[in-house]
Amino acid sequence: MNQVAEECIALIAKQKSITPEQIHLDSTFDELALDSLDRVSLAFDIEEKYDIEIPEEKLGQIKTVDDMVTGIEEAVRRKSATPTTNA
Repeated sequence: MNQVAEECIALIAKQKSITPEQIHLDSTFDELALDSLDRVSLAFDIEEKYDIEIPEEKLGQIKTVDDMVTGIEEAVRRKSATPTTNA
């Protein structure tokens, strides 16, 4: 398991007050009892941690821990591939 996956699992475990061992990449948000408020809170934590933005329409498409990890990795790659401009 990679670092992003471990960090996501740790965030979910902390938010739901469960052990990380209870969370797997194929765990669904429904199985983990993550309601819409939990998901929004988790999205804010992730955006802050990785300095990325998760579009609202993408947030609704994330159904499993693996979906979340994949989305973060893609967003980080896109961000690092985007040249910064000096104003």
